[in-house]
Amino acid sequence: MNGTRASGRAVGHLVALATIVVWGVTFISTKVLLADFTPVEILLLRFLLGWAALWLVCPHALAVRNRRDELLFALAGLSGVTLYFLLENMALTLTFASNVGVIVAVAPFFTALLAWRLLGDARPGGAFMAGFVVAITGIACISRSGSEFALNPAGDGLALLAALSWAVYSILVRMLAARGYGSLRATRRIFFYGLVCMLPILPLADVSLRPEVLLRPVNVANLLFLGLCASALCFVSWTFSVRRLGAVRAALYIYLVPVVTVLTSIAVLHERVTCLSGAGMVLALTGLLVSEWGAPRRAQKAQRDAAPPGEGQT
Repeated sequence: MNGTRASGRAVGHLVALATIVVWGVTFISTKVLLADFTPVEILLLRFLLGWAALWLVCPHALAVRNRRDELLFALAGLSGVTLYFLLENMALTLTFASNVGVIVAVAPFFTALLAWRLLGDARPGGAFMAGFVVAITGIACISRSGSEFALNPAGDGLALLAALSWAVYSILVRMLAARGYGSLRATRRIFFYGLVCMLPILPLADVSLRPEVLLRPVNVANLLFLGLCASALCFVSWTFSVRRLGAVRAALYIYLVPVVTVLTSIAVLHERVTCLSGAGMVLALTGLLVSEWGAPRRAQKAQRDAAPPGEGQT
């Protein structure tokens, strides 16, 4: 039994790492699309594609047991899809991208606090906090390398709210997993509510999707990557990782997003790695390992809930 659990955790770590590698590349893909699309247009298109892809893969309806669970799905769509990406994009228009990169990486800290206060996990300890400080220092080094870094209260505050939104999403995903909902259909339901929550924003965002722009090969390729891989596939795999590792341990991999982005920039955009960014990558990885070692253990009830009878469902 212990060997099976250890094997399950190992798979969870590998899936979380693979998910973060893809999400680290999305910054490059989004940068290309911003030449022809607004942030809201990219957000709408990628999640429409993701939702449609999940329906094609698994067209069966999800049977939601009660109104409370339906509310959890709606809140997950609002926090993890609409609010997180909207707040992050708004922050990027008001402050430096380097600030946003550092502040959004605070999400694992918020996740640990919420898991402690709401789910009965152990209180974050010294090793977890030390790893957090080391990782954030590394991410700050990566973000500062070759760019400006100055406080901007409005933009930085929005980035902090984005980090909190992702932490709320991770907790909600763990709660839904504990209720036995399969990763694929649960993610599809979350995407649906995320799209519904975007509707009030669309009239204010001046959405104008021109066919000649949509059909450009470079735009088609990047939209398919964001919609099918980074959204449909990776949100499902993230839910799987949260189910296997818990919300806190899965969230720790967010520390590696800037590292992947830097490595991708070197490979794709032929940017040079500096001593500061190199040191930052080492620190971010070290912080992840230290925080993983000191991550708060789930309470006994939460441990039992983490492997529900419906774990094998889609």
